[in-house]
Amino acid sequence: MKNFDFHKLDGQLLRTFLTILEESSVSLAADRLDVTQSTVSHSLNKLRTILGDPLFVRSGQGLTPTETALSLKGPVIEVLDQLQSLTNLRPFDPKSEEMHFVVAANDMQRDLIFPKLLHDAWTEDIDLSLELRPSGVPSVGLLREARCDMILTPLPPDAPDLIQQKLFSGSMMVFYDPDARTAPRTVEEYLAAGHVTVQFALGGTSDEVIKAPDLPYFPIPKVTVSNFAGIPSFVLGSDLLATQFEYMQHTSLSRLAMAPLPFHTDEISIYSVWHTRSTNDPAHKWLRDRVKRVALENER
Repeated sequence: MKNFDFHKLDGQLLRTFLTILEESSVSLAADRLDVTQSTVSHSLNKLRTILGDPLFVRSGQGLTPTETALSLKGPVIEVLDQLQSLTNLRPFDPKSEEMHFVVAANDMQRDLIFPKLLHDAWTEDIDLSLELRPSGVPSVGLLREARCDMILTPLPPDAPDLIQQKLFSGSMMVFYDPDARTAPRTVEEYLAAGHVTVQFALGGTSDEVIKAPDLPYFPIPKVTVSNFAGIPSFVLGSDLLATQFEYMQHTSLSRLAMAPLPFHTDEISIYSVWHTRSTNDPAHKWLRDRVKRVALENER
């Protein structure tokens, strides 16, 4: 580090370093950056020479960062944010840019917003591509560590460097197969039924959004699936129930009947969340406006 020459660093090298650090793999970093493994390896070797540190050592099937690499994570994120902020003053025309965004959203938010948003953009000859990832119950790190550009969720992470915008609100409802049963009319009937819920791969369950002060307890599910699209296969032809957000009738649960719950639940809101570093970026502002526009159209 004594002969460190910062002039040899550039944004692409720093982005490559951060991606290797997040993926613990040269091959996975190459896939994420859409470059060859040799390109990532060359960049890593260049960084090792510049910084005078191995940065990563092989451990089992992956790479383990050195103490130097770990200590550089925060400063590198800050430098990349500062580089990105240079674009805030640039002219912006969505039809003259190639825009790519990484968005974390579970099934309902994803299917309700982004197919229409993408198709509308393409109709307007806007070169837009999206990488949609599951959010589970999202953490602050998803945005703080630049693993995505935006989160859509009913459970927004709370931190001073994150910004939330409410998109739309609605009620929790009960979904069922009308050919197999009727909707539960009492709390007792609801609690006696079998239930299907979602366990997210990144942690948390879909039940966490349910706030029902009058419900003595929430029943232990008979079936747990990994995403909302898995619910209908178990509910159809059975007396099982699924308690989900009413907007699910437009997406994954469209084949099921929907009815009000036999008890009061608090209203659920869906939020878009982003890091403060993106607030003034014109491309990100364009994305936020389009997300809000589609959300408002769905509310009508």
